[in-house]
Amino acid sequence: MPNRGPDAQPDFYRDTWVRYLGYANEVGEAFRAMVPPSVVWLSYGVATSYVVADAVDKGKKARAALTSESGRTTKVAVAVVDTFIWQALASVAVPGFTINRLCALSHYTLSRATRWPLTARKWTTTALGLMAIPVIIHPIDRSVDFLMDSSLRKIYPSREKPSSE
Repeated sequence: MPNRGPDAQPDFYRDTWVRYLGYANEVGEAFRAMVPPSVVWLSYGVATSYVVADAVDKGKKARAALTSESGRTTKVAVAVVDTFIWQALASVAVPGFTINRLCALSHYTLSRATRWPLTARKWTTTALGLMAIPVIIHPIDRSVDFLMDSSLRKIYPSREKPSSE
């Protein structure tokens, strides 16, 4: 979470329960072995909707904060693009892939190393996926920050780092 001043208004997409919608696809991936594929795809739809809504919100806030027309479109575009890419990577793509591979590996390992019934292996895989979510969030966020600071953010026309995380 970015460090906001004590007088700052809470960010609806970052400081409320709405933030958890960004984790929907990770939950969907954890339950992949238990639910139809359409449920997993729906979870990606929820998470992607969160990403788009946050990006639009940050664009509106950037526009409202600017008093002059000079460079306004560029600054708003940077806010939207930076937020969208950061959120798409840190909330959807990387954690979804991570939980998917963790669950696939755990299911494979359990099927080779145990004689547990299929239902027990699926529930264990799901539980491991759900337990991994809080563990992977901060390392992924920091890694995406580093990736964007080392690449895309170097080409922005402004020297300021957008507040997308």
